[in-house]
Amino acid sequence: MHGRLLANLKVLAEQKVKFAVVGGIGAMLQGCPLSTLDLDIVHERSPENIARLMQALDSVDAVYRTQPARKLRPSAEALSGPGHHLLLTRNGPLDVLGEIGDGHGYGELEAFSDEIILGGDTAVLVLRLEWIIRTKEEVGGVKDLATLDLLRASLAQQKKHASGEADSE
Repeated sequence: MHGRLLANLKVLAEQKVKFAVVGGIGAMLQGCPLSTLDLDIVHERSPENIARLMQALDSVDAVYRTQPARKLRPSAEALSGPGHHLLLTRNGPLDVLGEIGDGHGYGELEAFSDEIILGGDTAVLVLRLEWIIRTKEEVGGVKDLATLDLLRASLAQQKKHASGEADSE
């Protein structure tokens, strides 16, 4: 994974933000050979967690990507809702999502995520491939649908390895 995206994950983890990594980076962290340029997270929307998220976003100079020159920053009120916040940080793009797919928020996704340790002692929650696939199918966008075959093949390979079958490749 790109070091700058890892830096955003470390900042979120250091601030003790409750979040799950979803999307392409979530798939990559599980061995899927996918290429993506942005980090997608779904965050818990409690006031305490939003306060920690705001601190993390401030520390990486997060602004909305649509007009970065205007330096518009997300508000706690906006982050409390189910919407998507497409941000640019000094470490690269960060998409902070209230919900994904058909309205799946952190509270639901947490149960379908696993903790992964990154570079040293940084632990992050990552949505399982089955659920990354499910939410992309629910959205049905062109970009989402284009990655489904690769995600499904990675999931099949993951299940094959988990069952102890020999790798035929």
